[in-house]
Amino acid sequence: MPISVNGANGITFADGSIQNTGAADFGFKNRIINGAMVINQRSWSGNITTGNEYTLDRFQGVCSVSNKFSVSQSTSVYPSGLNYSLLATSTSAYTVGAAEQFLLRQNIEAYNTNDLAWGTASASTVTLSFRVYSSLTGTFGGAIFNSNGSRSYPFTYSIPTANTWTTISITIAGDTSGTWAGTNGVGITVSWGLGVGSTYSGTAGAWAGTYYPSATGATSVVGTSGATFYITGVQLEKGSTATAFDYRDFGRELALCQRYYEKSYDYGTAPGTSNVLQQAIGLGIYTNTPAAYNRFGHVYFKVAKRAGPTVTLYAPATGSSATASNATSGDGGTNIGYSQAAQVNQYGFNIAASVGGSTNTNYYTAFFAFTAEAEL
Repeated sequence: MPISVNGANGITFADGSIQNTGAADFGFKNRIINGAMVINQRSWSGNITTGNEYTLDRFQGVCSVSNKFSVSQSTSVYPSGLNYSLLATSTSAYTVGAAEQFLLRQNIEAYNTNDLAWGTASASTVTLSFRVYSSLTGTFGGAIFNSNGSRSYPFTYSIPTANTWTTISITIAGDTSGTWAGTNGVGITVSWGLGVGSTYSGTAGAWAGTYYPSATGATSVVGTSGATFYITGVQLEKGSTATAFDYRDFGRELALCQRYYEKSYDYGTAPGTSNVLQQAIGLGIYTNTPAAYNRFGHVYFKVAKRAGPTVTLYAPATGSSATASNATSGDGGTNIGYSQAAQVNQYGFNIAASVGGSTNTNYYTAFFAFTAEAEL
């Protein structure tokens, strides 16, 4: 059947029917995962207390000094067409030191950026777009950089009116120099500065051969106590024009996030929540007087991980993250025995559980919950 290719609509067949080949439906137009800030598996809401801390899925808070800003998922402040945003709030009026940095950022896996061919003469242009809303006005900064910080492209953007959504679009010529990772490590990092000192601030609009996560002269959010910074609708795409935001359905977005972080709890339950036996995984154990027997099982992840993850086990009745599990027997629930994750790989892990010190022949069910983290 004769066909023609329509750049706007897709493939048009002789009978007049059209197959949509738009990037939003085929391929991976938006290299940012969870750009609509919908997924929050950790139920994160709190201060950034360590150097690099994951908050809403795939978005990381970075701080040189702890407790200078908090991050939460906003369900009340968002632009038309989106229902969530990420909110960063300054906790004090802090003067940023020359070698200090406070950032929001997303590390993009190199498997998802290889086609850009950065580091070669064929490097593709990309466009970063997002929506921002802040209690502050002025010039703000951010950057794109590689995994070892040897190449960076600082950029600036303007928020002209306080507490009003502003759409930002920044086109960046692909870098023809440097080393850009090509497997399951960090391919590209996109950062937004919330306060970055002069050591780590560079000239906007040009590639630099060093680490600049923000641009010179950018507004410091952490410099004003109570200042707010909302962001959503984040998209990084190939090409020199910002196109409509690629709003993926919840199921696909969640699965993309689970490549890096997964939990056994229900979606709306925070890891470490107590009294959630109904959300736990059970492993049957039989003990025979006077010995207590180990029993082994296997847990399969919902989504294969980027790499072998760090698995944390929880006792679901108490929320404890120690190796102790909750077990039930004929005489009711009791905290006995232990559970341990072993032979962890990208697809799952083995679980070993035992009931120690038992003096009766009995059947037990050892319950446990888990998180598995393979973040970049």
